Amino acid sequence: MNLTEQVEQALETIRPYLVADGGDVAIEEITSDKVVKLKLLGNCGSCKMSFMTMKAGIEQAILKAVPEITAVEAINLAEPV
Repeated sequence: MNLTEQVEQALETIRPYLVADGGDVAIEEITSDKVVKLKLLGNCGSCKMSFMTMKAGIEQAILKAVPEITAVEAINLAEPV
């Protein structure tokens, strides 16, 4: 299984919670230095809690499942309030 598939599999563990709130997440790219760049979709892109969702949920799920990933970034994250 390649890196993208591993990250996608990790996202599947949290995706039902995002979808339940009208949002989703998509992998934009995985850089050569193993940084995952994500795009938050639907309500996740504009929600004021998206920063917490990203840090506490999505990032942790990916880092736990795919230890070789060095960082997780959202390219369209709403600024924390």
